[in-house]
Amino acid sequence: MHIADILQHQRPTFSFEFFPPRSAEAFEALYQTIGELEALRPAFVSVTYGAGGSTRELTHDLVVRMKTTTTLDPIPHLTCVCHSEADIASILERYAAAGVSNILALGGDPPRGLADYRKQDDAFQHAADLVRFIRKFGERGAHSDRRGFGIGVAGFPEGHPATPNRLVEMDHLKAKVDAGADYICTQLFFDNHDFYDFRDRCHLAGIRVPIIAGIMPITSASGMKRMAELAAGARFPAKLLRAISRTGGDDEAVQRVGVHYATEQCRDLLDNGVDGIHFYTLNKSRATRDIYASLGIRDSQALHTTV
Repeated sequence: MHIADILQHQRPTFSFEFFPPRSAEAFEALYQTIGELEALRPAFVSVTYGAGGSTRELTHDLVVRMKTTTTLDPIPHLTCVCHSEADIASILERYAAAGVSNILALGGDPPRGLADYRKQDDAFQHAADLVRFIRKFGERGAHSDRRGFGIGVAGFPEGHPATPNRLVEMDHLKAKVDAGADYICTQLFFDNHDFYDFRDRCHLAGIRVPIIAGIMPITSASGMKRMAELAAGARFPAKLLRAISRTGGDDEAVQRVGVHYATEQCRDLLDNGVDGIHFYTLNKSRATRDIYASLGIRDSQALHTTV
């Protein structure tokens, strides 16, 4: 289903993110997770794309498998890095042929160890350029939906690590929306005030598309450290760090604290009219299922017919 229709009929939305495994064993383990989370009937799920397109085929295979064997509506990530216009057109054609309706368009990171990478050689210098190309691709009628692909873009409540000037950062986000983005999905954050301020600044900039909040529950002390490395600039509030420190590093206790903290984040976001919540699952289901249970949500889609 086109993301514009999803966002019109379901608000708030609940959605999940997965990443494509690199081994057959991990792939099957992920499919068990997918089965457990499918029962929650999310509005959509997204599938990440490795730096420089390093998981291009894995992403495509996972998206198509979910499209054909589950009730889930998968949204593949697509990035600018190391791609020509012909590369992107070929990828879009394959997704259109598979009945995939939406794309999350990102700037992307260059693959590590690629010494000769030069950003200026990429056909798309910015995510806004990629959004514009996807929109024009759809207008040429390559997709069965007359509107072409639905398009999502990233937002950064705590600030984009590559753009310290927050005014310029908002200009870049506005450019992505003006190029044709249908919604914004944010990077993870741990202080809802950062999200509310970001949402207000978007409104002041004239951005009127839905803004979906990205939530990643902390499930282990080591995972929190990896999170800090992967999400450059992620800010961990002192109250969260104090709660983590009281666990003494016990992973089970850390998970309980992390799930409780994320649950309270979600509860507050829902009380304050968030357009949607996107869970970064790390290919696990327990934390997300626990949050759903604490919030009293059994079925994401049924929520909109009962409330």
